[in-house]
Amino acid sequence: MENPVFVVPGHGNSGPAHWQSLWQSTRPQWRRLQVDDWDRAVCDDWVSALEQQAGGLGSDLVVVAHSLGCLAVVHWAMRCTLRIRGALLVAVPDPQAAAYPAETSLGFEPLPSARLPFPSIVVASNDDPYGSTAYASERARAWGSEFVEVGARGHINAASGLGDWPEGYRLLQRLL
Repeated sequence: MENPVFVVPGHGNSGPAHWQSLWQSTRPQWRRLQVDDWDRAVCDDWVSALEQQAGGLGSDLVVVAHSLGCLAVVHWAMRCTLRIRGALLVAVPDPQAAAYPAETSLGFEPLPSARLPFPSIVVASNDDPYGSTAYASERARAWGSEFVEVGARGHINAASGLGDWPEGYRLLQRLL
């Protein structure tokens, strides 16, 4: 039996052409974070939603997070009581980056710098406007994560033209 998978989109949610949505569309057993407002992210609200919704999925949960969802997962990990098998953290944004939506993403700073209590892979693109590879690599080191740089893939989202992003799915398989 495959481990339960919990999809955690970023700011604005991941639309139908995003790799997270494409992966989930063929795996109806996967669950997805639901929040009241995808366009105004409040860290404590997202962390509470993560704790409440993931709690019913059982142990050995694998988390697939994108962008701001990565920051929410890291905050959640510091107070989570669930057994998490691993996390794929894709396109970790830098709250100091010019493109970061600071006015609609509240309470995510300061980011935890402690080692995550589960295996994780941080995936970064070398032309992501929301965060540099140097920043993602620094976060991966602090969190005890494996770091994977995938070349010029923008924000590793639907606009990047990745389709169902087989390279990312292979990374996820290592956590499952």
